[in-house]
Amino acid sequence: MGALFKGPEEFDLTAGSIGKPLFLLSLPIVVTNLFQTAYNLADTFWLGQYSTDALAAISFAFPMVFLVISLGMGISVAGSILVAQYTGAGKPREAEYAASQTVTFAVLASLLLGGAGYLFVDEFLAIMGASASVLPRATSYMEVISLGLVFMFGFTVFISLMRGYGDTITPMVVMFGSVVVNIVIDPFLIFGWTVVENAPLVGTVSFPELGIQGAAVATVFSRSLALVVGLAIMFRGTRGLEIHLRDMVPDLTYVRRLVRIGLPASIEGTGRALSMNLLLFVVATFSDPVVAAYGIGTRVFSVVFLPATAVARGVETMTGQNIGANKPARAQRATRLAATVLFGVLSVVGLVVFVMPEPIVSVFVGAGQDNADAVIATGTEFLRYVALTFGFIGILRAYTGSFRGAGETLTAAAISVVTLGVIRFPVAWVGASEVGEPGIWLSFAVSNVAGAVIAHLWYRRGTWRDGSLTEATISTDGIATEPTPTDD
Repeated sequence: MGALFKGPEEFDLTAGSIGKPLFLLSLPIVVTNLFQTAYNLADTFWLGQYSTDALAAISFAFPMVFLVISLGMGISVAGSILVAQYTGAGKPREAEYAASQTVTFAVLASLLLGGAGYLFVDEFLAIMGASASVLPRATSYMEVISLGLVFMFGFTVFISLMRGYGDTITPMVVMFGSVVVNIVIDPFLIFGWTVVENAPLVGTVSFPELGIQGAAVATVFSRSLALVVGLAIMFRGTRGLEIHLRDMVPDLTYVRRLVRIGLPASIEGTGRALSMNLLLFVVATFSDPVVAAYGIGTRVFSVVFLPATAVARGVETMTGQNIGANKPARAQRATRLAATVLFGVLSVVGLVVFVMPEPIVSVFVGAGQDNADAVIATGTEFLRYVALTFGFIGILRAYTGSFRGAGETLTAAAISVVTLGVIRFPVAWVGASEVGEPGIWLSFAVSNVAGAVIAHLWYRRGTWRDGSLTEATISTDGIATEPTPTDD
């Protein structure tokens, strides 16, 4: 196990072989993302046992969670890019300052977004078409999530900053502990639990039955513990990257830099989230079993695409550090390797899902629940439509990860908006009206293939040509043109 999970002090992202350090960087991210997905899967599993209405409610709530977090995503992406480029350039003091400022503005942004989410959650979900039986449950879930957004987003920033430095192991370990806590308390808070002891000195021990709200409480509580641990690690600097209170005083000149790099990343993430919510608006015109099947399908995708997401983050870090070290050709080779490997791996996974989708969907539907057979049949159909295009997601994620690492976040955002807004949503809208819910499933397959083709062509014709990416990145967002923080 120690040979697989190595810290940044044991390999160099800017020299030597490419495949091995990319693998060593990405593997802990795969595991971390698997743990992170376990939050959603645990909620989906237990709420599926609780009721199909609760399962439909989480299908409405999850896209809103994604939307709120995506609005602030640019801060974490910008922080990760700056830390990676400074680290690659051998400027640890500047990396620490970037990390400290990122934490400050992440807290401020999450408090603002969480407050807005809490105030307008009911109206937002109603606009999305939540039925009368689903709306109260989805609202109660999102109210808790909104109040705890600072903990959820704060931990995401911790993961991003450590990844930019090159440490993907520490976030993995912290995430593991958080997931264990979440999974243990999830069923108790959802279903309630009471134990009455007969001993005269022992009273009644109980958890109230909170239903879908209990799943939200479990998630926020476990993420808050993870954030506390993450902050302690960064303040102590025991894992390389250190933050300082003296560097956390808001620096308005620095926020402009975060915005310049991070705003396109927020646009990209928000575009993805809006696409999910617009698709949900289309899905909501169908019955609750279709909504529940859509929620299950998107959860399955979140697991399947873990390697793509992880390797894309690894490519982002490798690109950032190699741009900082003035080695763009090495970053380019890493990106092409990642795209090739991901296409092969995810194509095989997609073939497996295509052959046996029903057992996968059945895991998330409680036996004897209302409309269980309809949910399973619809979810099975959804997976079969999309499975054979999984490999193209790997290509798309590898290229957009490289664009972000190089500071070309606007390019990554443009590809995302075109893929999801110009292709996926219109195909779903027209398809749903013409052939019913299969039209929605078809939109995923079409946009997956189209997005990969667009990213590949853009990458070949873009700023990599003639090595100009290094010039553009360093002169615009770069590591030598900004005031250097001074030690106290």
